[in-house]
Amino acid sequence: MEHGKAGRRGWGRRRGRRGAIRAAILMLLSEQPMHGYEMIQQIGARSGGARQPSPGSIYPALQMLEDQGLIRAEEAEGRRTFHLTDAGREHVERHREELAAAWNAMQDTTGAAAAELRDLVRQIGMAAGQVAHVGSPAQLASARTLLTTTRQQLYRILAEDDTSGEQ
Repeated sequence: MEHGKAGRRGWGRRRGRRGAIRAAILMLLSEQPMHGYEMIQQIGARSGGARQPSPGSIYPALQMLEDQGLIRAEEAEGRRTFHLTDAGREHVERHREELAAAWNAMQDTTGAAAAELRDLVRQIGMAAGQVAHVGSPAQLASARTLLTTTRQQLYRILAEDDTSGEQ
């Protein structure tokens, strides 16, 4: 089945509540000035890989915060580095508790298991690619059967009732 780009991108990643990216940006900039890519890296690192925002979510949020006068950008060495403005620092101080709650939700480590699963899937993809590249017709058929069965079993897991209380 062919899926659109949006259907493939970011599978297994929990989407944060609306405003979580904005909160993360403000909290990061309250620590030090950063450029957009650095923010993406920091959010990914601090969430153990569970949250990895795309440039398509970071840069519009930066523009919105800049339009609101909470941050400003400075061009240096070909990079735009963002800083909190005085109004931004005041906003962070006034709303520190709610911003911290949104930021903490993004850093939630429950996504570590999903990150591990994504890594395993990448490894399986590499192994399947090798079979596809050098495998015999019998090996290709075996791999196809294995992957089909695995996909079906994964859907069965989702269909089971989760009575453990974990998500």
